Amino acid sequence: MTIRVATEADAQYAEQLCQWYVESAKTRGTGIAKREPAYVAQKMASGDGIIAFVDDVLAGFCYIETFDDKTFVVNSGLIVNAEIRKGGVGRAIKQAVFDLSRTKYPRAKIFGITTSLAVMKINTDLGYEPVTFSELTTSEDFWKGCKSCKNYSILMENERKMCLCTGMLYDTPEKQLVQVQVPDFAVLTPTLPLPQNYASETDSAS
Repeated sequence: MTIRVATEADAQYAEQLCQWYVESAKTRGTGIAKREPAYVAQKMASGDGIIAFVDDVLAGFCYIETFDDKTFVVNSGLIVNAEIRKGGVGRAIKQAVFDLSRTKYPRAKIFGITTSLAVMKINTDLGYEPVTFSELTTSEDFWKGCKSCKNYSILMENERKMCLCTGMLYDTPEKQLVQVQVPDFAVLTPTLPLPQNYASETDSAS
């Protein structure tokens, strides 16, 4: 398996990834926010996405977003090829996007909301803790992303204080990078090659 930071050239996969989001939402019967191919492609071009391949076949993707002047970072849109799930691909991608978040925004709190027990388990292994929504970003840009979720009415009825998702937060930047166990694939990229225009945000998040 090859895991790396996505680049502008990977925009060719954006349409397929967005179709996977739709199919996953139907299969799970629960809320998954809709993503547009143009937005996914933009995340790839900015070096804010992690993409994975197994035997040159697209295996999965995840990206990061920042809020509140880069004091909050969310790892969002984790999706894995349905034909190769339960092989550890999702865990490996989560590790990579977590490392990317800690590298680019070392002072930011990393958070996410999810209904997936598998994602909760991986997040826990990485050092996240379950929290109330009040401890997460208050950015309207983040919460408006929930509008395409079938559970949005539940979120709004509860004044954005709770929903079917669980909020999880990693808020101890002084911790050393956590490494969770990932499968011993035949080919595993040992490091994350960064785009040429990559710049580490070491001082911008406070």
